[in-house]
Amino acid sequence: NTAVTEKWLPNYDLCKNKLEPLEIEVKLVHEDSELPFEDDSFDIILNRHESFDSSEVQRILKPGGLFITQQIGGKNNEFLSNALIKDFKPLYPDHNMKNTKKKLENNNLEILFLDEYYPKLRFYDIGAIVYFAKIIKWEFPNFSVDKCFDALCKMYDELKGKGFIESTEHRFVIVAKNLG
Repeated sequence: NTAVTEKWLPNYDLCKNKLEPLEIEVKLVHEDSELPFEDDSFDIILNRHESFDSSEVQRILKPGGLFITQQIGGKNNEFLSNALIKDFKPLYPDHNMKNTKKKLENNNLEILFLDEYYPKLRFYDIGAIVYFAKIIKWEFPNFSVDKCFDALCKMYDELKGKGFIESTEHRFVIVAKNLG
Protein backbone atom coordinates (compact mmCIF):
# COMPACT_ATOMS: atom_id res chain seq x y z
CA ASN A 1 0.00 0.00 0.00
CA THR A 2 1.92 3.02 -1.28
CA ALA A 3 0.46 6.49 -1.64
CA VAL A 4 1.67 10.00 -2.37
CA THR A 5 0.07 13.28 -1.33
CA GLU A 6 0.59 16.58 -3.11
CA LYS A 7 -0.91 20.04 -2.68
CA TRP A 8 0.53 21.95 -5.63
CA LEU A 9 -1.51 21.17 -8.75
CA PRO A 10 1.39 20.99 -11.28
CA ASN A 11 3.18 18.47 -9.04
CA TYR A 12 -0.05 16.58 -8.42
CA ASP A 13 -0.58 16.15 -12.19
CA LEU A 14 3.05 15.10 -12.64
CA CYS A 15 2.78 12.54 -9.82
CA LYS A 16 -0.46 11.10 -11.22
CA ASN A 17 1.07 10.70 -14.68
CA LYS A 18 4.29 9.11 -13.41
CA LEU A 19 3.15 7.11 -10.38
CA GLU A 20 -0.35 5.82 -11.03
CA PRO A 21 0.86 3.52 -13.86
CA LEU A 22 3.09 1.97 -11.16
CA GLU A 23 -0.02 1.39 -9.02
CA ILE A 24 0.93 4.12 -6.54
CA GLU A 25 -2.10 6.02 -5.30
CA VAL A 26 -1.84 9.82 -5.68
CA LYS A 27 -4.05 12.05 -3.53
CA LEU A 28 -4.57 15.80 -3.78
CA VAL A 29 -4.37 17.34 -0.30
CA HIS A 30 -5.75 20.76 0.60
CA GLU A 31 -5.21 20.78 4.37
CA ASP A 32 -2.57 19.05 6.52
CA SER A 33 -5.28 18.40 9.09
CA GLU A 34 -7.48 16.45 6.64
CA LEU A 35 -5.49 13.68 4.99
CA PRO A 36 -7.64 11.48 2.71
CA PHE A 37 -6.79 8.14 4.34
CA GLU A 38 -8.43 5.77 6.81
CA ASP A 39 -7.10 5.43 10.38
CA ASP A 40 -4.10 3.08 10.74
CA SER A 41 -3.36 3.03 6.98
CA PHE A 42 0.44 3.02 6.82
CA ASP A 43 3.46 1.27 8.31
CA ILE A 44 5.72 4.18 7.38
CA ILE A 45 5.22 7.81 6.39
CA LEU A 46 8.02 9.78 4.76
CA ASN A 47 7.92 13.57 4.70
CA ARG A 48 10.56 15.78 3.13
CA HIS A 49 10.38 19.56 3.43
CA GLU A 50 6.60 19.58 3.78
CA SER A 51 4.34 20.83 6.53
CA PHE A 52 2.31 18.27 8.46
CA ASP A 53 -0.20 17.95 11.26
CA SER A 54 1.14 15.64 13.99
CA SER A 55 -2.30 14.40 14.99
CA GLU A 56 -3.11 13.45 11.38
CA VAL A 57 0.21 11.64 11.04
CA GLN A 58 -0.56 9.69 14.22
CA ARG A 59 -4.12 8.94 13.02
CA ILE A 60 -3.13 7.39 9.68
CA LEU A 61 0.01 5.65 10.96
CA LYS A 62 -0.46 2.08 12.20
CA PRO A 63 0.51 1.38 15.83
CA GLY A 64 4.26 0.81 15.84
CA GLY A 65 4.56 2.54 12.45
CA LEU A 66 7.35 5.00 11.69
CA PHE A 67 7.22 8.65 10.70
CA ILE A 68 10.40 10.05 9.14
CA THR A 69 10.62 13.74 8.36
CA GLN A 70 13.40 16.00 7.13
CA GLN A 71 12.54 19.67 7.50
CA ILE A 72 13.86 23.08 6.58
CA GLY A 73 14.02 25.00 9.84
CA GLY A 74 12.86 28.53 10.53
CA LYS A 75 16.41 29.92 10.62
CA ASN A 76 17.14 28.87 7.04
CA ASN A 77 19.16 31.57 5.25
CA GLU A 78 18.27 34.07 7.98
CA PHE A 79 21.53 35.98 7.50
CA LEU A 80 20.98 36.38 3.76
CA SER A 81 17.32 37.33 4.21
CA ASN A 82 18.24 39.98 6.79
CA ALA A 83 21.02 41.32 4.57
CA LEU A 84 18.68 41.73 1.58
CA ILE A 85 15.23 42.50 3.01
CA LYS A 86 14.76 45.59 5.18
CA ASP A 87 12.96 44.72 8.45
CA PHE A 88 12.88 41.03 7.52
CA LYS A 89 10.63 38.88 9.73
CA PRO A 90 10.89 35.10 9.23
CA LEU A 91 7.58 33.38 8.46
CA TYR A 92 8.27 30.38 10.69
CA PRO A 93 10.73 31.50 13.40
CA ASP A 94 9.68 28.71 15.79
CA HIS A 95 9.95 25.87 13.26
CA ASN A 96 12.79 23.84 14.70
CA MET A 97 13.63 20.38 15.95
CA LYS A 98 12.74 21.06 19.59
CA ASN A 99 9.24 22.39 18.86
CA THR A 100 8.50 19.73 16.26
CA LYS A 101 9.65 17.01 18.67
CA LYS A 102 7.26 18.34 21.31
CA LYS A 103 4.31 18.34 18.86
CA LEU A 104 5.02 14.75 17.86
CA GLU A 105 5.38 13.58 21.46
CA ASN A 106 2.12 15.35 22.37
CA ASN A 107 0.42 13.20 19.72
CA ASN A 108 1.56 9.82 21.04
CA LEU A 109 4.66 9.51 18.85
CA GLU A 110 7.89 8.34 20.47
CA ILE A 111 11.07 9.99 19.18
CA LEU A 112 13.61 7.38 18.07
CA PHE A 113 16.14 9.69 16.40
CA LEU A 114 16.63 13.40 15.84
CA ASP A 115 19.36 15.64 14.57
CA GLU A 116 19.67 19.29 13.60
CA TYR A 117 22.24 20.71 11.22
CA TYR A 118 23.29 24.16 10.01
CA PRO A 119 25.24 23.67 6.77
CA LYS A 120 26.94 26.58 5.04
CA LEU A 121 25.81 27.74 1.63
CA ARG A 122 28.21 29.79 -0.48
CA PHE A 123 27.45 32.02 -3.43
CA TYR A 124 30.26 32.96 -5.82
CA ASP A 125 28.18 35.16 -8.09
CA ILE A 126 25.78 38.02 -7.32
CA GLY A 127 23.47 36.79 -10.07
CA ALA A 128 23.10 33.49 -8.22
CA ILE A 129 21.97 35.39 -5.12
CA VAL A 130 19.41 37.32 -7.17
CA TYR A 131 18.08 34.09 -8.71
CA PHE A 132 17.95 32.39 -5.31
CA ALA A 133 16.07 35.30 -3.69
CA LYS A 134 13.58 35.49 -6.57
CA ILE A 135 12.59 31.81 -6.42
CA ILE A 136 12.40 31.43 -2.63
CA LYS A 137 9.72 34.05 -2.04
CA TRP A 138 8.93 32.96 1.54
CA GLU A 139 12.51 33.64 2.65
CA PHE A 140 12.89 36.82 0.61
CA PRO A 141 9.44 38.47 0.62
CA ASN A 142 8.96 41.28 -1.89
CA PHE A 143 12.49 40.86 -3.21
CA SER A 144 13.41 42.75 -6.34
CA VAL A 145 16.71 44.01 -7.66
CA ASP A 146 15.39 47.57 -7.57
CA LYS A 147 14.21 47.38 -3.94
CA CYS A 148 17.35 45.61 -2.77
CA PHE A 149 19.89 47.34 -5.02
CA ASP A 150 21.93 48.95 -2.20
CA ALA A 151 22.11 45.67 -0.26
CA LEU A 152 23.14 43.82 -3.43
CA CYS A 153 25.89 46.37 -4.09
CA LYS A 154 27.18 45.90 -0.53
CA MET A 155 27.13 42.11 -1.02
CA TYR A 156 28.91 42.49 -4.34
CA ASP A 157 31.72 44.43 -2.63
CA GLU A 158 32.00 41.70 0.01
CA LEU A 159 31.99 39.02 -2.69
CA LYS A 160 34.82 40.77 -4.57
CA GLY A 161 36.89 40.98 -1.40
CA LYS A 162 36.20 37.57 0.09
CA GLY A 163 35.39 35.59 -3.04
CA PHE A 164 31.97 34.43 -1.81
CA ILE A 165 28.90 35.30 0.23
CA GLU A 166 28.05 32.74 2.88
CA SER A 167 24.66 31.93 4.34
CA THR A 168 23.58 29.27 6.78
CA GLU A 169 20.86 26.76 6.06
CA HIS A 170 18.80 25.05 8.76
CA ARG A 171 17.82 21.39 8.52
CA PHE A 172 16.54 18.82 10.95
CA VAL A 173 15.46 15.19 10.81
CA ILE A 174 13.18 13.26 13.16
CA VAL A 175 12.23 9.59 13.24
CA ALA A 176 9.23 8.79 15.44
CA LYS A 177 7.20 5.65 16.24
CA ASN A 178 3.45 5.63 16.72
CA LEU A 179 2.71 4.31 20.19
CA GLY A 180 -0.84 3.56 19.10
